[in-house]
Amino acid sequence: MSKGPGLFTDIGKKAKDLLTRDYLSDHKFSVSTYSESGVALTTSTVKKGGYSSGDVAAQYAYKNTSTDLKVDTDSNISATFTVADIIPSSKTIANLKYPNYESGKLEFQYFHPHASLTAAVGLNQTPPLDFSITFGTPIFALGAEAGYETTSGKLTKYTAGITVTKPDSSASVILGDKGDTIKASYIHYLDELKRSAAVGEITRKFSTNQNTFTVGGSCAVDSLTQVKVKLDNHGTLAATLQHQVIRKSLVTISSEFDTKSLDKTPKFGVSLALKP
Repeated sequence: MSKGPGLFTDIGKKAKDLLTRDYLSDHKFSVSTYSESGVALTTSTVKKGGYSSGDVAAQYAYKNTSTDLKVDTDSNISATFTVADIIPSSKTIANLKYPNYESGKLEFQYFHPHASLTAAVGLNQTPPLDFSITFGTPIFALGAEAGYETTSGKLTKYTAGITVTKPDSSASVILGDKGDTIKASYIHYLDELKRSAAVGEITRKFSTNQNTFTVGGSCAVDSLTQVKVKLDNHGTLAATLQHQVIRKSLVTISSEFDTKSLDKTPKFGVSLALKP
């Protein structure tokens, strides 16, 4: 475990990742290469709904700095610069975009053994402000985040959360959407490598009296193959199989269909990621 409570965005993240990561609805192919100077270059192509798009991403890290650059087929450029320990136990992140340069932001993160703090400001003439703070330990943590719009002088969001984390499980409760939504999640790992697990998540939206309940899990078939499945109370069943073809190179096959409307065409997704 880490030495501190982590960031506010870490609350509920383990359960969310198990229920969302690697579930695909498109076809993706990516190839990564690495140079002797430490530059990682990744080329990706995605085909979705008969439309193909792609991007090229480059990553470089040197000492306490790193740079990520991405260019897509629509000529959108995104660059992220990260510098660690400008002051001890801190991280500064600058995200710049072109041509939509007004969506860029500057973020500062500070880590303490019993607390973490983040502050982000948009890089435009009327910059939005985001703050979050978390108190606790790697086992128990509680925190809150808020967004402030400088033009209107109003809070755009406020969220609170609490989490309890043990070596083999994690439980979280998040009150979000300005108090209109509450989400509770629990994940339990079944092996030491955390490749097999069971997860459950329930969300209630007070303004509409709607509940969404999702259960899922992952199972390590062998050292190279993992299967994940999830089902929600609306009847949506999804499954994904991920296999390591060669070292660090993965093929992922995913499918989703509505069990309440079997006449609908199921969704399928395939991803192949090749790394040296």
